[in-house]
Amino acid sequence: MLINIAAAGLLNWLSNKPIDVGNDAPDGKLSSLSFAPFRDGEDPLQKHKPSPQNIAEDLQLLADKTHSIRTYSSVDGMEVIPALARQYGLTLTQGAWLNYDEDVDPATLSDSKRKELLKAKQSNALEIAALIESANANPDVVKRVIVGNEVLLRGDMPSELLVKYIRQVKQAIKQPVSYADVWSFYLKHPEVAKEVDYITIHILPYWEDEPLEVNAAIDHIEKIYRQVYDQVNAMYPGKPILIGESGWPSHGRQRGWAIPGVVNEARFVRGLIQVADKNGFDLNIVEAFNQPWKSALEGVVGANWGLFSADRKPVFPLTGPVIENSGWHAVWMAASLLLLALAVYFYKSVNTITLKRMIFWIFVMQILSYLWVSQIVELWQTSFNSGEKFYALTVIIFSAVLLLLLLRRLLDVLSLRATKTWVSMALRYLFGLAVFLMIYKTSALAINGRYLSFPNFETSIAIAGIFALALAHWFIDSLRSLNDLDFNKLVGNTCIDRRLDKRIGIALMLLCLSLIAGETYAFVVSRDFSHDHPDFFRRLWLSLRYTLENCQLDLWLAGLLAMAVPFWSSGRQPDLAVCEVK
Repeated sequence: MLINIAAAGLLNWLSNKPIDVGNDAPDGKLSSLSFAPFRDGEDPLQKHKPSPQNIAEDLQLLADKTHSIRTYSSVDGMEVIPALARQYGLTLTQGAWLNYDEDVDPATLSDSKRKELLKAKQSNALEIAALIESANANPDVVKRVIVGNEVLLRGDMPSELLVKYIRQVKQAIKQPVSYADVWSFYLKHPEVAKEVDYITIHILPYWEDEPLEVNAAIDHIEKIYRQVYDQVNAMYPGKPILIGESGWPSHGRQRGWAIPGVVNEARFVRGLIQVADKNGFDLNIVEAFNQPWKSALEGVVGANWGLFSADRKPVFPLTGPVIENSGWHAVWMAASLLLLALAVYFYKSVNTITLKRMIFWIFVMQILSYLWVSQIVELWQTSFNSGEKFYALTVIIFSAVLLLLLLRRLLDVLSLRATKTWVSMALRYLFGLAVFLMIYKTSALAINGRYLSFPNFETSIAIAGIFALALAHWFIDSLRSLNDLDFNKLVGNTCIDRRLDKRIGIALMLLCLSLIAGETYAFVVSRDFSHDHPDFFRRLWLSLRYTLENCQLDLWLAGLLAMAVPFWSSGRQPDLAVCEVK
């Protein structure tokens, strides 16, 4: 067992060795960094205002990482930022957040719609007034301003109204004025490009309709910048361009070939800095701190774009090598302690089996221990509100009970003992709950999975348990066909209506196909992807590749099939007239 623990530690160390991700950032600092000061439990959508003290602490921390910051709002606690930025030697690209607006006669609207429009107009007016006041009061700090962020992308207002807001600010301040949006929307709205003093584009390869792997994404930035520059320069020669947002997530859902990760985020940011320096690009990186509140809008991945975590710890350094999972030591130690505790708990039972089977059982116990500890870490780190934390705690407890029952059933199989009826029935119901969760999650992913993470950690104990039970029976019975993978045989209970099992198995297999179809369809119909690949069959082939070469999706499909086969096999067996527990 100690050899197993040492081997696991060595494997973790090898998979988390420091990695060279490219040249260091010059002076270890960025030119500009998006700054939202919200911490865990704070949400601008709920009008939570960060305290001036917290903002000051954040800016003091950022003073060593960047020369300038970009903000997105000028009210709700953001009024103190210019003075504090001055204190810490930072300059500022200040933003005004614009909400929904439309130019209609309020009398033609319903009461609720009229109130919503009035509230939005008042909010926009406050933002614009605060931006103008701040820019005029702090010209030494506020070097340029941005009126609105991705308003056209969200469809919050027509471009004509946006232009009015831009003109209002331009007439009131001396600093350059811009509007920020995804690069493709700027090309679609030349009337906006005409009004601004400089173009602010967002290039986020992870969110592009054709998601690329991280190294290709860096080249993509240069390509898109050149494309925008050529078109803008042809219409408005000499108008500056700011890459207002570009970055890479450190955690969350894989999209096509775009894989979130700490090393990939570091590689992208450092590579992007080199490209910007080489070409003279004006660049702002998104973002300073992870923002938990964004998970409600964009899932786990939306909350993990920061150079710092939500509790203000560095996600990765701007200089030197980078480690993917710097906390692997704690996971390994916790899993090892759990393994030892389980070994003590099952000590008397395990002495009744042969050495070969004992080694197998310890190996399975180690895998399950590591998966459970990893599940705790993953689910807790990706739970951003009380509801999500309650769900995470429920899954963790469920998995702990399943783990203990699986180990008991495995010992019974390996020692040729009959399993107690309540253990077998409990396993069936727990696996049934896992199957229900898999069906629900897969259906959601297939219908609209853009912001949903693949729930591999949530069902890892159940899926690994099915594999372990199948291997244990192979030790004993030398499985010869799929019929030998009968789910009821694996858990020790044969007193069940097998027709239901067959339906479950077929449903899980069909869900595999529906997930592939849903993921592929999302690529096929995406706007920019369709524009870049007008040939339907070429686009379909590429979409299928992006789907099937998604490692997280493939792992989830493997789990679905691993669960489907035993249920389907159970449904192929004849119903037994007598209840029998093995």
